[in-house]
Amino acid sequence: MGSLSSQEKTVTGWAAKDASGLLTPHIFTLRETGPDDIHLRILYCGVCHTDIHQTKNHLGMSNYPMVPGHEVVGEVMEVGTNVRKFAVGDIVGAGTIVGCCRNCNACKSNIEQYCNKKIWSYNDVYTDGKPTQGGFASAMVVDQKFVVRIPENLAPEQAAPLLCAGVTVYSPLKHFGLMQRGLRGGVLGLGGVGHMGVKIAKAMGHHITVISSSDKKREEAMDHLGADAYLVSSDPADMAGAVDSLDYIIDTVPVFHPLEPYLALLKFDGKLILMGVINEPLNFVNPLLMLGRKMITGSFIGSIDET
Repeated sequence: MGSLSSQEKTVTGWAAKDASGLLTPHIFTLRETGPDDIHLRILYCGVCHTDIHQTKNHLGMSNYPMVPGHEVVGEVMEVGTNVRKFAVGDIVGAGTIVGCCRNCNACKSNIEQYCNKKIWSYNDVYTDGKPTQGGFASAMVVDQKFVVRIPENLAPEQAAPLLCAGVTVYSPLKHFGLMQRGLRGGVLGLGGVGHMGVKIAKAMGHHITVISSSDKKREEAMDHLGADAYLVSSDPADMAGAVDSLDYIIDTVPVFHPLEPYLALLKFDGKLILMGVINEPLNFVNPLLMLGRKMITGSFIGSIDET
């Protein structure tokens, strides 16, 4: 595979050195390209709210120096001897996970995002004992299992957010049987995952209501993303008018918030799907669930198959 694989590769990334989250240049080395590895030159990387959580140690588990970024699109520069699906020059993507145990029930069911021994693309330790570093860098080496091909008709920079935010929304819609046309869905919070939720659910033929705490994102939701309705959660009359109207809500809010106002919006058998990472307990009054056979559930990114 050429001289590249006989030595470690020195790359430059943008790393957080402490909980200030400030990113500065950081030089580090990538492992040799092993038999199942792909060495890619990074072209684009999305910015996810998790990158902010991690660089600023919001979750209390950050290790520094840390190169964030897990919505990575790049060009294949080198492939290992066992790699058949990808070739030099291909445009490919890598997401949140770069390793898993491959033996647990989750791995055997091809939902490796639920493996208890999964390896994150950054702020983790790889099987060789070295820290993983993410996509805010010039290159990565990734096991082929965790690499996907980017279709030629999809712009690489537009593909990047699909590798986390996009599949994070797609996965629960698929798993919970919410892909048929004509469903009425809500998207709570219009950040990275939220805006992807609007786009993907609209593509599935759903009627989508964006729910936000103020009016300031109305134009973005309606005119730019094509939402069907806009609900201001701080307006009691607005919320009362939407009671019992939605089949599901994608809740992307990454901070503590009461659940009752949104449970009230769900129809009989409606689902509140939690996607924002929150490090304190949420609460709700359970008759709101029982009297409508409603569900509060969660979902975590998506599998490589779904991606």
